[in-house]
Amino acid sequence: MKKTFINRAAWAVVVSAAIGMTGCDKILDTSSPSQLSSSDIFKTPSRIAGLVNGAYKSLKSAGGRLFLNADIRGEEFINLTNNAYTGFDGWANNYSGSSADVASVWESYYATINNVNILIDGLEKTTGVISEEQKKQYVAEARFIRAVSYFSLVTLYARPYAEGNGAGKALPLRLLPETSVANKDLARSTVAQVYEQILKDLDVAETNLPEKYGTNELNTTRAHRNTAIAFKTRVYLNIGQYPNVVKEAVKIVPQADAPFAATTGVLHALQTNIVTIFSSNYTTTESVFSFPVTQADGPVTALGASYNANADFSLNTEGIHGSTQWGASDARRNMVRLNTANSQYFLTKYAKPSPFLDYIPVVRYAEVLLNYAEAAARTGNQSLAVKLLKAVHGRSDAGYVFAAGDIDTETNLVNTIWKERRIELLGEGFRSNDLLRNLLTIPAKRSSSFNARAVPPTDAAYVWSIPNTEIVSNKLINQ
Repeated sequence: MKKTFINRAAWAVVVSAAIGMTGCDKILDTSSPSQLSSSDIFKTPSRIAGLVNGAYKSLKSAGGRLFLNADIRGEEFINLTNNAYTGFDGWANNYSGSSADVASVWESYYATINNVNILIDGLEKTTGVISEEQKKQYVAEARFIRAVSYFSLVTLYARPYAEGNGAGKALPLRLLPETSVANKDLARSTVAQVYEQILKDLDVAETNLPEKYGTNELNTTRAHRNTAIAFKTRVYLNIGQYPNVVKEAVKIVPQADAPFAATTGVLHALQTNIVTIFSSNYTTTESVFSFPVTQADGPVTALGASYNANADFSLNTEGIHGSTQWGASDARRNMVRLNTANSQYFLTKYAKPSPFLDYIPVVRYAEVLLNYAEAAARTGNQSLAVKLLKAVHGRSDAGYVFAAGDIDTETNLVNTIWKERRIELLGEGFRSNDLLRNLLTIPAKRSSSFNARAVPPTDAAYVWSIPNTEIVSNKLINQ
């Protein structure tokens, strides 16, 4: 098992050196990557750029699968296929350490983390090849990628932070490059320790990332300063540190009234029509960070195939699809399709036909506004929270009026914001974690063919199991 893990990590690093990512310039060096030693790979600027590009590509490979699993654990979708390889076990909350998704998501993110650790270590030992400013930027990008990777892992495989303020055991916190089996045995850090490292990485990223790049494509597909800030609002929300959510959000949402927009760096703002950012322009200022998808660099997990092509998941009419807060005139209803043949509804956010070349949104400005709204409500600024909520909802349904009972108290307002998250961020990988961070039961789901039981916070299945592959290869994992 140890040999398998190291071989996979080493292979990923070699591929990272050779393969670029859409939104980044092609790799200029044409040397065969199989002939490059660990020391050679950092000897030219183009090879170093290749490693950075490859780290983004590795994150994309891991992230697409997580998006699907993080959504289908909640109550918004109905499984149609009973296919373990397309997420049935995750949907049914019926998995173990040997489940395919449990192992593949874990291994993909740790391979990404190892790529990043090798990159950071190599850059720190490299002098005279690239400028110190460029080196700082690349390290900042790497640390942003590592932060996203650990956040993804800790929210899926570890108990929620709200349970004991992060005192529980989480997962191995690997911060050193692994080029042999020497560092494989590593005990789990606590949930709080993992979050502390995530925030350290994001703070470094914010300090050293560029304010913006020269094209909209790069501003969407590579991390810049506002990307790190936006992601910090998500992390602080997840651990219930609402004043810190406000502190970060105000950096890119400085206004007290709509319209809300960033005024420094990339000028993030909501777009007039949400459908545009999922169909005809993937690189608007609303898209803070996305995984690009092209013919030459296709999706690892085709969300369009799962959600739209009648393949795996239809919308649950007992979920947010049936909410009165999501009115008939809401433009977001234009991203739902009714199949009249079977009376099932399908999400069409990812509507490109095969080979499903939709960009995958990781962070949108709409999410930042909703993060800010929840934090504002919880810190006593109900007026601002309502304005932020209305900005997101009103973009798609300008005539909608929230009932007084929806926004009159902190509890009611927060519940309404949660509903808005379910509508606005549907299919973008948020629902499962929104349930877990608030220690809410994962609701039961049912169809004419399949059923998934409710999973309360006390249930062992509330979070994913540590994969058997890690248990076998890491002697300290259970300490």
